[in-house]
Amino acid sequence: MSGAARILVVEDHTDLALGLRNNLEIEGYEVRVAETGRSGLEQAGRWKPDLVILDLMLPELDGFRVLRALRARGDAVPILILTARGEEADKVRGLRLGADDYVTKPFGLLELLARVEALLRRSLADAPARQTERFGAIEIRRASRTVLRDGRELELTPKEYELLIALLRRRGAVATRVELMQEVWGYAAAVISRTVDTHVAELRRKLERDASAPRHILTVRKAGYRLQR
Repeated sequence: MSGAARILVVEDHTDLALGLRNNLEIEGYEVRVAETGRSGLEQAGRWKPDLVILDLMLPELDGFRVLRALRARGDAVPILILTARGEEADKVRGLRLGADDYVTKPFGLLELLARVEALLRRSLADAPARQTERFGAIEIRRASRTVLRDGRELELTPKEYELLIALLRRRGAVATRVELMQEVWGYAAAVISRTVDTHVAELRRKLERDASAPRHILTVRKAGYRLQR
């Protein structure tokens, strides 16, 4: 990205949209607002933002349909969805449709800014990467967030996909469990969990010919994991 990052806010609540715009502009971002799903979809195509903040409850086209349309046309722009408190199903559905992260209303400004910064940083790191990556029998299509083995699409959860990309991004270097917890789950370094190991085991089951003797997702003893092409 060159210059200020572009952020498209798709939100029909005027006060909230204005508040987001003002605070994002104070942080140095270039911001545009769309008040309907249809307008948001059109602006995303014309303006080519670096990030979309997308409310799910919108007039004309709801956020799910906007999200689906963006991914269907191959737009890999990072998308942060805004969900209502307690609507766990909406979060899961949004992530499965290709959203990159979410915040729950009402949200704190610092939390939202931190998530925006993290998504833009990740997007910038990915920018030089090819949209299609391959290793062994695996093909990764980033624009549609799909992974294939021998040409057949695999059913990965959003976190499994993000974990795979985090390993791929390191080009064979070791990723520690703490790094993966921070990058994929957003947890603080102090958090100790078997979450990473569980997701790695599931990734191996889906990607490897023999999960008990993996060729690609390797354990580095007392360090973490690395991806070998």
